[in-house]
Amino acid sequence: MRNLVLVLGDQLNQDSAAFDGFDQRQDAVWMAEVAEEATHVWCHKLRIALFFSAMRHFRDELAARGCRIHYTEMPERPELDRGRDFATVLHKDLLALTPQKLILVQPGDFRVLQSIRRLATEMAAVLELRPDRHFYCDTAEFAEYAAGKKQLILENFYRRLRKKHSLLISANGKPAGGAWNFDRQNRHRFSEKQLHAIPRPASFLPDAITRQVLELVSKRFRDHPGSLEHFNLPVTRDQALAMLSHFIESGLPQFGPYQDAMWMDEPFLFHSRLSSSLNLKLIDPRECVEAAVSAYAAGAAPIESVEGFVRQILGWREFIRGVYWHFMPGYADLNHLDHQLDLPSFYWDGRTNLHCFQQTLRHVLRHAYSHHIERLMVVGLFSLLFGCHPKQFHEWHMAMYADAIDWVSLPNTLGMSQYGDGGLVGTKPYCATGNYINRMSNYCGRCRYDHRQAAGDAACPFTTLYWDFLDGRQEWLKNNRRMQIQLQNLADKRHDAKAFLEIKRRAEQLRRNWSEILVDD
Repeated sequence: MRNLVLVLGDQLNQDSAAFDGFDQRQDAVWMAEVAEEATHVWCHKLRIALFFSAMRHFRDELAARGCRIHYTEMPERPELDRGRDFATVLHKDLLALTPQKLILVQPGDFRVLQSIRRLATEMAAVLELRPDRHFYCDTAEFAEYAAGKKQLILENFYRRLRKKHSLLISANGKPAGGAWNFDRQNRHRFSEKQLHAIPRPASFLPDAITRQVLELVSKRFRDHPGSLEHFNLPVTRDQALAMLSHFIESGLPQFGPYQDAMWMDEPFLFHSRLSSSLNLKLIDPRECVEAAVSAYAAGAAPIESVEGFVRQILGWREFIRGVYWHFMPGYADLNHLDHQLDLPSFYWDGRTNLHCFQQTLRHVLRHAYSHHIERLMVVGLFSLLFGCHPKQFHEWHMAMYADAIDWVSLPNTLGMSQYGDGGLVGTKPYCATGNYINRMSNYCGRCRYDHRQAAGDAACPFTTLYWDFLDGRQEWLKNNRRMQIQLQNLADKRHDAKAFLEIKRRAEQLRRNWSEILVDD
């Protein structure tokens, strides 16, 4: 064997650089389902099933092209495993196959990259690491952009890529629609009047391969969180392309104005749900961006929706990946605010009397999904205000979301959501009272807590913890220009010393006795 091409579970694109120069007579492909990737965090059943099903479909597509495949399937019984991690299984196969070279496209997880590198060194195997051209911006280009900057600003990076790739740029060089960013137009609150406009979500019935995987996961990982009943995500490229077409036609026109909205029992609204397909590389980001830009050119979608969607992919997704590889491995251990508390148990089962949390976790447990505002301003906000360790929040997110890969999860959770990096990703902590959740959703009307109150048994825990968070983090935040209004509001609040002491007491009580206060029997 000349080359053994290693394909990981988030590298399911046939145009990958891993296949450049592939010779069916001399080369082979290696893939493996290993327990460590399902258990190093306590993974949602649906997330495990998505990866294994998509991998098996990709294996069969490669085999149909004439590729030799060395594929390790996960057995139902752990004692039959060939090894718990990639390195152990790969070690056994290398002894048998003796390839001249290993070829690997840069993984999406620093831990996996280090593991494979260590094995190659131990076995004196030649390892060729190839760049991942799935992305618009490679790591070298991002490093050049970041060099010498004290702070990395998404908007600057995003405009740079827009110009470079001539996306949503008018003939005169100005941004389409007259502005680079339509955030202000994209903060509408959803209402009952729009319910009829929500498109039916694209759905894909499990085929024989997926049904086999679902049975395996339900038996071997039966004690893991989440449900398999609602499994309907794309597991092939054709299905991912069908989901993209469905979104462009049915969701994109209304996506922009309501992208930050939350509504009871509506997990998807107008969101694309393409993130898992993108992150497994079943679909290319250029296909998504170009489809949206074409819809704008054809008058099928307004600029605020198209620009908002493009910014998520061309801007945020590329920016986050650049941050990950530029600052790893040290980034994973950052904890700027020195938060040390454990995540409450209701992050795993949704058993809490916080109605917004109940709603969000219902979406997560059923679909291994909730959209970005529920991630940032419900589950992320509570963790930040409560004082949970940012790495714990990241590990929970990695476990519970189908689209979570380390490169995208870590900067979004530890960085943007928990401010653990001290402002490398986000220029300020995303902190707010329960009033924000009330403004952007209909969750608060059915909650036992009052989003306007900060003290007392009826006070919204988000509101209580918000004031306590600001009070306890003044030294960390006092030089942050974007926090000055909030800190002035805190100073005004503290003028009533007796009332503020009640807020502090309630915050302490929430942290000390959360299982008695926030969990219903």
